[in-house]
Amino acid sequence: MQFHKDRPLVVQSDFSILLESRHPAFDDVRKGLARFADLVKSPENLHTYRMSSLSLWNAAAAGMTAEEIITFLELWSKFGIPASVKQDIRRFVQRYGLVRMERLGEDLLLISDDVDVIKEMVSYKSLQSYGLCQLDSRTLRFSSLYRGHLKQELVKMGFPVEDLAGYSQGERLPIRLRTKMNGGRTFELRDYQQSAVESFYREGSAQGGSGVLVLPCGAGKTVIGIAAMGRLNCATLILTSNSTSVRQWKREILEKTDVTEEMVGEYTGQHKEVKPITIATYQILTYRKSKDDLFVHMDLFNKRDWGLIVYDEVHLLPAPVFRVTADIQATRRLGLTATLIREDGREEDVFSLVGPKRYEMPWKDLETKGWIASVECIEVRVPMPPAEMDVYRTEGARQKMKCASVNSAKQAVVEELLRKHEGEQILIIGQYLEQLQELTRRTGVPLISGEVAHDKREKLYNAFRNGELKVLIVSKVANFAVDLPDASIAIQVSGSFGSRQEEAQRLGRILRPKSGDNKAYFYTLVSENTKEQEFAMNRQLFLIEQGYNYVIDRADRQEEAVLK
Repeated sequence: MQFHKDRPLVVQSDFSILLESRHPAFDDVRKGLARFADLVKSPENLHTYRMSSLSLWNAAAAGMTAEEIITFLELWSKFGIPASVKQDIRRFVQRYGLVRMERLGEDLLLISDDVDVIKEMVSYKSLQSYGLCQLDSRTLRFSSLYRGHLKQELVKMGFPVEDLAGYSQGERLPIRLRTKMNGGRTFELRDYQQSAVESFYREGSAQGGSGVLVLPCGAGKTVIGIAAMGRLNCATLILTSNSTSVRQWKREILEKTDVTEEMVGEYTGQHKEVKPITIATYQILTYRKSKDDLFVHMDLFNKRDWGLIVYDEVHLLPAPVFRVTADIQATRRLGLTATLIREDGREEDVFSLVGPKRYEMPWKDLETKGWIASVECIEVRVPMPPAEMDVYRTEGARQKMKCASVNSAKQAVVEELLRKHEGEQILIIGQYLEQLQELTRRTGVPLISGEVAHDKREKLYNAFRNGELKVLIVSKVANFAVDLPDASIAIQVSGSFGSRQEEAQRLGRILRPKSGDNKAYFYTLVSENTKEQEFAMNRQLFLIEQGYNYVIDRADRQEEAVLK
């Protein structure tokens, strides 16, 4: 086997790929790998990626061929590619579309040109409950009631179905995008936003109408959702993460379309409006009086003839909503997210029930074009006071994490960073309420947490947006869908056990374009030599995967920088 020492990749027989991070072509190779492989770990010199059936199916759904993937790996690999890996890449990629789902009157068909695949599917006992009826050697018929459940089951068996059965049109609702907004400002879709919409819509064909669009916070996912509504012109149900996001969606819809306020309803704990465009929270849909009761509001899916359902922050989709989604496969479904990573590992269910990844725009590409801010990510390692370290050593695993997270020495580091960035718009973000309350007591900065009434939250958010308030402390209630465009500094004092999903959302709070040098800073305070430092490595993966430089610093050096 020929050895190419100047190439940066080592492709291994277990489907893992090693990438030299110091190679001159690192950025280009990383970008190429991200199309069909997932980042697993990222020590300083050598990053590890892994291909999987799901990552290859998403690549296939986006139009990549097995030969394109193999050619890319051969171009950059030091040792070539093991024959078994080439064979498996071809096998997985060819599986996407090997089974097609099409409509026949009221029933649906599973069709494959490979008769052995049909034989294999018929032999599975778990599929027999779906009433599969064999029409010929290449075709099975089944009831449309099982469309989602069957796709879910087949994905688990290694058969990612290409769903070409089409969709119901839903209740018609003309939705026209404005070219001018209030105040005379002009509005038009950015090129990547238009591309994302077209990747989902696919000229109205059966190949379009379901899938996930992956774009960073600040890239205008709400605008993309609204533009998709404008292409389909139908009654739309929008599901999102919290009441603040509901109001944000409503505000954007009224500002950017000709839809009147009477046509847009909020379905939350405070309001129960069902209108041609209805915006609801996941929390209200999954509300029930006790764990043995029925979900009170899940019938919202049937209260109108929806032509489109938008799943905002699709990586947060709760299990009960997955179950309903399996039953509504004839309705078009659009997932929006900054990351496909789910902490519960249910990425396959997103693929089978909402749809494959249709479009992804890397964060760094948007930064290069000036659509989002350039961010410097800095992990500040903070030594624990000796007395607190003694307590830390005696705690159990879960309490160790909390003990490290609320390290009292972080309070002084926050104050140093506030002095360093005085006059800038700063968000301080944390997980533990007592830690945030102590920060408020020491600094006088107001705190938004789950205990703060919605009206007061909105007043504080608005004061921050208007520049009247320069610093704001927020708990995890601000992780999702809070529009604070002028924030340029984020100081993360504690987080959720290394959640990459949470890191994406918190970074997103400072990504909106800035006037001047368009620069932002994302600080993460981590207790040195503790469990928190171990978990922080997992959060680094997301940032490095997106192309950000991740600098590790010590609290004492930050203090020196402030003094200078």
